[in-house]
Amino acid sequence: MKHTQDYQSLAENIIRYVGGKENIEGLIHCVTRLRFYLTDESKANDEALQKLTGVLGVTTGGGQYQVIIGPAVNDVYDAVMSTLSLSENKSESAEPIPENSEDKTTLEKVKSRFNLLLGTITGSMTPIISILAASGVMKGLLALLTGLNVVSEASNFYLLVSAMADAVFYFLPILIGFNAATRLGGNSVLTAVIGGAIAYPTLLEAADKGLNVLSIGPVDFPFVSYSYSIFPMILAAWLVKKLEAWLKTWVPAFLQAIINPIILIGLVTSITFLITGPVITWLSFALASGLETFLNWNAPIFGAIIDGFYQILVIFGLHWGIMPIYINDFATLGYSHLSAMVSVTIVGQGGAALAVAMKTKKTELKEIGYAAAISAFCGITEPAIYGITLRYLRPFICASIGSAVGGFLVGLFDVNMWSIIGSLIGLPSYIDPELGITSNFWFALLATAVTLVVSFALTYFWGYNDSMQMREKREKPKNPAKVPLS
Repeated sequence: MKHTQDYQSLAENIIRYVGGKENIEGLIHCVTRLRFYLTDESKANDEALQKLTGVLGVTTGGGQYQVIIGPAVNDVYDAVMSTLSLSENKSESAEPIPENSEDKTTLEKVKSRFNLLLGTITGSMTPIISILAASGVMKGLLALLTGLNVVSEASNFYLLVSAMADAVFYFLPILIGFNAATRLGGNSVLTAVIGGAIAYPTLLEAADKGLNVLSIGPVDFPFVSYSYSIFPMILAAWLVKKLEAWLKTWVPAFLQAIINPIILIGLVTSITFLITGPVITWLSFALASGLETFLNWNAPIFGAIIDGFYQILVIFGLHWGIMPIYINDFATLGYSHLSAMVSVTIVGQGGAALAVAMKTKKTELKEIGYAAAISAFCGITEPAIYGITLRYLRPFICASIGSAVGGFLVGLFDVNMWSIIGSLIGLPSYIDPELGITSNFWFALLATAVTLVVSFALTYFWGYNDSMQMREKREKPKNPAKVPLS
């Protein structure tokens, strides 16, 4: 375990090698990565960063310069923030994409806006991903205990644990609204209040009963349940920021403390309920239905393809762009077939790392392998990828083959998940909260076991031996346009 001074020293070196304090516009973090918004990425020293003890690698994606740390990312993030002397709000709220873009081409403007959107989604989701995962495990375990008749649904224990597990999902609009507003530099508390209005129990009951907010001629505007929702609150946070800035230009200063919140809460909540919310929800249903249709067309082949290449997305940090699809599935369908497919890829990386650990006679590599395998079985693949599989390459290929086999089985047996947490620790996520343990769970267990066995066996017998040389830590892909001609 690193001491505080070790994290502080690492933080100082990271800041130095990303170009110094003056080159850092903003910083957020996910489960394993520091995600910098840099003024000039060319000032970052990739090679020096990758040689730091405690850094697994670097990459770019979504307008972010990503330094891969692993499970210790929270401690390193705190140390970096302390060194920068930045508040959480300043680091996460400043928009990394400047509003003034007259000198940009149309393509550059589109790319900037896409990066801003992706950064906002990432910044809104990452602070609560681990909480979503923990809540999912609790829900799965509670369903297991209920299915085994160990716990009664009428008991106080069931009521309390159910409330603990459901709270993050039930109040997700509040949490997403707060995080999105913080990320965009808007009024986070006011946006959270709007999220509270959207998640208000009486309004959720009205949605369950199929009641309408209002009707204009033949057009009905129904109440919609926004629990599990992401996109309506991100848009609400953006509206709050823009409208509040506009109100401050004409509302007298001595009235702003009262008038602005009244207008913003009333206007943004109404817009969300009557316009943006229903439209985004309908689009979400269309996305979920389209994905389901595609999966039903040939789910086994789709599962094999996406799982065979999914961890490559992780390498580039692009997997976060897929996460809203999982959440959308949970919001519209209550489960996610895609999430079940992706889950086995985590097991594949863990199996490959475990094979290396068990086969090698190198003490240090054995320790790294076991630690990386445990991390992967708990849902985090970066230590396995950057510490073992990608640096020897063959284990990464073996893990991808095993994952493809697992994805084929998940698609073949139509396996679903009811929570976002995957890998071995996420096995309770395959338990249907209403029906308990069904064939879905056993098929998921089979796909997981096959993925583990195939990845382990391929790596053990072909993918690794002690005569192989470990590659240097992965470098950030270079832009071909910037590579000098020889």
